[in-house]
Amino acid sequence: MKITLIDAGPIIALFRKRDKHHQDALRFIKNYKGRLITTWPVVTEVMYELAKPDIQENFLLWIERGGLDLANLDQKSVSGLLALIRKYSDLPMNLADATLMLYSDQSGITEIATIDSDFNVYRNVKKGYLKNIFFSAD
Repeated sequence: MKITLIDAGPIIALFRKRDKHHQDALRFIKNYKGRLITTWPVVTEVMYELAKPDIQENFLLWIERGGLDLANLDQKSVSGLLALIRKYSDLPMNLADATLMLYSDQSGITEIATIDSDFNVYRNVKKGYLKNIFFSAD
């Protein structure tokens, strides 16, 4: 089964009807075949951005119903996160993005759904870029 990382942007757009990427997010979710996975810092970012309790609740219900899988990162991951944040300090790289890149390295997942152009700069341990499928999922 295909597994793709997902960043906060498409999730926020999915739940925020006035977002300029809302239709793109709806189309992506409707057409995507596989499992989407993210990290807890991404969930935190989404919750903060959605702001309204009823929308936040809908988001959490979506996760509970299987709309999204959550990656586990443990204490041993902190050194990897620190290395990534230092490496990309000129951008700077936020914690959510760092966890996605680290999980990509740990899991071997090479695709991401994002609206964030920083993922055009970040490279995995094999010096490759993650393939952004947000605007191209069929």
